[in-house]
Amino acid sequence: MDETVTRVNLDAPCWDQTKFIGRLKYFFSITDPRHALASEEQLYKAKELLALYRLGKEPLGTTNEQVLYAKKLYESAFHPDSGELQNVFGRMSFQVPGGMAITGCMLQFYRTTSAVVFWQWVNQSFNALVNYTNRNAQSELSLRKIAFAYISATTSAVITAVGLKNFLKHRASSLMQRFVPFAAVAAANCVNIPLMRQSELTDGIAVFDDNGQRVTESKVAAAKAISQVVFSRIFMAAPGMILCPVIMENIEKYRWMKQVKPFHAPIQTLIVGCFLIFMVPIGCALFPQRCSLKIESLQRWEPEKYAVAIEMSKVSNLTHVYFNKGL
Repeated sequence: MDETVTRVNLDAPCWDQTKFIGRLKYFFSITDPRHALASEEQLYKAKELLALYRLGKEPLGTTNEQVLYAKKLYESAFHPDSGELQNVFGRMSFQVPGGMAITGCMLQFYRTTSAVVFWQWVNQSFNALVNYTNRNAQSELSLRKIAFAYISATTSAVITAVGLKNFLKHRASSLMQRFVPFAAVAAANCVNIPLMRQSELTDGIAVFDDNGQRVTESKVAAAKAISQVVFSRIFMAAPGMILCPVIMENIEKYRWMKQVKPFHAPIQTLIVGCFLIFMVPIGCALFPQRCSLKIESLQRWEPEKYAVAIEMSKVSNLTHVYFNKGL
């Protein structure tokens, strides 16, 4: 171990997470779609290297670049709370390839009711997996609650999509009808995420003091975390699902586009992908991952939890408590 080389801080991102630009750089690094191609062997080797590095026992000749790459791989694939390897399809690094394929198909195949139902079901199945994978792992979630959240979100998406489709069929232009999938996705996110994380709302989310000591659980913190995630997810999907229909509506009028109808879905999927590759990290970076709650809010809305937090914390002047908001 070379003492002259500055050691990498494994417990903090390389960029200032209190600023949006710092969070954006961080999420650009961990949502990189290429990380989804990393094998389990590569991921566990990265985890092992970080464990050795933390103890100062890394292999001789290990560079900071290797440690930083291992850190990036680890953070893209392992849950920040539990340390468990996440399902590849639920990782944020899979959001771009997975999201672009499903969103492209939702936007392309919107004309028949059966296609709308099928692609909304596929999308909500994907969303449920992503929401479960990126939940706050400090809160338990039973199989029954997961099933209820999944069925409720899928039902809300299908009802919204089919209802709007039938309502707009003879009342709006073809362009307006192309926005039906986005309305369904927004409605479903408002149902799927809170239900998938309902145990946090009923039992509270673990909150910590400035020293990282767990002091209590808070329902107010859970509500703040979930509302931020819901907004981020809708914001993440909005540009692609709003602008892509406008783009397709205009270019489909050209003769060359009419001659390549089988390629409309792939073209639309690529356009959505161009939006998502930027919007996924931007959406994740909107709010700090280590979210904070003023102690006064805890005192006002959950006085019993406030008393426990004050008693448990060793911080003399506790002003905020902190928690992982999830993604």
